[in-house]
Amino acid sequence: MSLTYELSEIDSIAMQLLSKVKSKTLLFYGEMGAGKTTLIKALVKALGAPDLVSSPTFSLVNEYQTSQGRIFHFDFYRIEDEAEALDMGIEDYLNTQDWKLIEWPQKIERLLDQDVQKLEVSVLENGLRKLKFC
Repeated sequence: MSLTYELSEIDSIAMQLLSKVKSKTLLFYGEMGAGKTTLIKALVKALGAPDLVSSPTFSLVNEYQTSQGRIFHFDFYRIEDEAEALDMGIEDYLNTQDWKLIEWPQKIERLLDQDVQKLEVSVLENGLRKLKFC
C-alpha cells in the first residue's frame, strides 16, 4: 500500500498512517531530503505532543510526552555501527510500549524485532511525496 501526497497534506497523511499501522515501532527509509523528519513531526503532533519537534541527528534520540505516553524519535544517520546504538541504550527504548519512530533503521536492523512497520518515503519527479508501507 502507498499514499501520495503534497507537503500541505502532511497532517492528514499522518492521521491516515496512524490509523493503518499495527506496530508502535515505525521504521522510516528514504534518501536524505525525502521528508522523513517532516512526516515524523506531523506524527508527533497527531499523537498529541505539544513540543516543537526537531531532528535528533546529533543527540540520536528525542523524547516527547503525550497524555497517553512517550514518543521516542531516533535518527541513526551518523552512527558507524550497531555498537553505538547499544551504547546509547537502544535496547531499553525498544523494550517499552511507547512509540518509536526511527530514521535510518538500516544502521541497526539486526537489533530490531519483527513487530515493526517499515515505511519508505520518497520524492516523486513532480515534487509529490510517496509513502510506501513495506
